Amino acid sequence: MAAFKEPEDMSPAERWTIAVTVMFGAFIAVMDTSVVNVSLSHMMGSFGTSLSSITWVATSYSIAEIIMVTMSGWWSAVLGRKTLYLGSFVLFTVGSILCGTATSFTQIIIYRVIQGIGGGALIPVSQAILRETFPPSQQGMAMAVYGMGVVLAPALGPICGGWLTDMWGWPWIFYVNIPICIIGIFMTFKFVHDPPYLRRGVKSVDWLGIGLLTVFLTGMQVVLERGQEDQWFDSDFITILTILTLVSLLVMIFWELRTKEPIINFRVLKDLNLTLGSIMGLIFGIALFGTTFVLPQFTQQLLGYPAFEAGLALAPRAVTLLLFMPVAGWLYQKIGPRALMLMGVAVIVWSYYDLMQLNTQAGMADMIMPLLVMGIGMPFMFIPQSAVALCTTAKADMTDASSIFTLARRIGGNLGYAVVAVLLDRGTRIHLAYLSENVSELRPFSHNYLLQIGQKLHELGVSSVASSKIAIGMLEQTLVRQAKMLAYNEISFIFGCLFFLLIPLIFLCPSKAKILSLNKVPKKKAAQE
Repeated sequence: MAAFKEPEDMSPAERWTIAVTVMFGAFIAVMDTSVVNVSLSHMMGSFGTSLSSITWVATSYSIAEIIMVTMSGWWSAVLGRKTLYLGSFVLFTVGSILCGTATSFTQIIIYRVIQGIGGGALIPVSQAILRETFPPSQQGMAMAVYGMGVVLAPALGPICGGWLTDMWGWPWIFYVNIPICIIGIFMTFKFVHDPPYLRRGVKSVDWLGIGLLTVFLTGMQVVLERGQEDQWFDSDFITILTILTLVSLLVMIFWELRTKEPIINFRVLKDLNLTLGSIMGLIFGIALFGTTFVLPQFTQQLLGYPAFEAGLALAPRAVTLLLFMPVAGWLYQKIGPRALMLMGVAVIVWSYYDLMQLNTQAGMADMIMPLLVMGIGMPFMFIPQSAVALCTTAKADMTDASSIFTLARRIGGNLGYAVVAVLLDRGTRIHLAYLSENVSELRPFSHNYLLQIGQKLHELGVSSVASSKIAIGMLEQTLVRQAKMLAYNEISFIFGCLFFLLIPLIFLCPSKAKILSLNKVPKKKAAQE
């Protein structure tokens, strides 16, 4: 059996084979966080559940996945990284098969938890393996490959999910994982090897840490998913759960910093670059996953698109994401992280400005250019963030650091969903109240609108009383549509402004000269680290 090789001892073919291998895991695990979004209405009919209940199909996966993301460093020490990666792949495959065969709501929830447990470790372990496979001078391209998995997947998820659901039914959004997983398992077994410096085994199990982590992440997920539906802190359940979540977080941080073999190695956050990368990843996750959630909602609710076309609305962003990932990886080596991220901020803010101009008459053509532009800008943000976050991390701590960086981005994604739900609901109510104040039968425009609609209905044989009521109802529907449109425009404005928060952090990142000096670390010294 082949042994682990240092990056300098690998041929380009060996490095890129490993890169493609781990991209399978990252891609499929991330895609399953968004692939079900456009299929939930179909599942409601299959399982006979309400809208509030069926969202647990997505929530259960996210909770299980995010717990495993956080514990990946610990599990790597217990099992070995290759064994963990292979085991996770197998469990994810089994979970996917079971999800497709589910015949009850209880079954689909249990099977999604199994799938989430399997998928959670695939994401950070993929990044850790890539970091150790490529030398420092090629880290930009390594993160480009990783980015094709974790950034492209949320964009492709709704497209694939919508098409598969419309063509063959919702079970196929799970069955489609099987061939990809089989290829990934085979390639991992053959080409991936554990480095000798990766610590193995633990002397004691941090049961308290596991318990606190589970309470914190589960509580956070439920609060963010259910808060808007339950009117946030007007609900005793949400209030109590929020307090429990915050207390468990504080106790967990205190405990994990003091125990010898923690479930989460918070000590790696002493690395400034990891802390900066994680904060930027949090903000980036809010915008990336929030946009992935809000655009299909916009196209389905206001434009009346079916599931596949709603997912297809994200296709332009997916195309340019794919094309510009390697471009961003190349530019990272040429101009450094600061200039590249500033370019990314400018391009992404431009795209959100264009999205703010959409109206209820918008078609697919009106959305193409803003999303193409957004797809160009996101690789310029993601690749330098990922490279900077781990550029000074010791190799022995790589999986721990990658887990925390991935956790930050996932928490950002969960916050993105919650922010969108809050802004859309409250923005719609506020704008509807404002529009209603300026619409009445005493105003000439409103009076003429009702009169014209009433006359057309009367010509079709509708009685005068009925036509008047229908006309008022149509006016109310128009107001609601316009209020929602204004709320969607405000979401684009707020997400665009979020990226301005990154600018001060960008200037704290290593300069190009610093990155070049890191690239020149002698081989022996790098191996010792």
